[in-house]
Amino acid sequence: MMYVTLSGAILAEILATTSMKYSEGFSKLWPSLITAVGYLVAFVLLAQTLKTMSVGTAYAIWSGAGTAVIALIGMVFIGESVTAAKVLGVLLVISGVVVLNLGGAH
Repeated sequence: MMYVTLSGAILAEILATTSMKYSEGFSKLWPSLITAVGYLVAFVLLAQTLKTMSVGTAYAIWSGAGTAVIALIGMVFIGESVTAAKVLGVLLVISGVVVLNLGGAH
């Protein structure tokens, strides 16, 4: 169950961060509301995850996976530049999340 709540927290954070991009500094109502609700859901689900998973592992997975996916969304859908350094950085973040999971998430 901890991976279900953690996955939900990651997805909510990704939705919130992507919506923030389109809120134009919180000047557009709907993207701003989606951002606020998305982060609220993300933190509630992350808090639930922390009942059964160590804080260091949960936060590293949550922030790392979110960072990697947001970087990919930026490069693929938003038109941000794709550089070797960015691709390497995303691969390193993903590698770190994998290593944390291999080491045990409890």
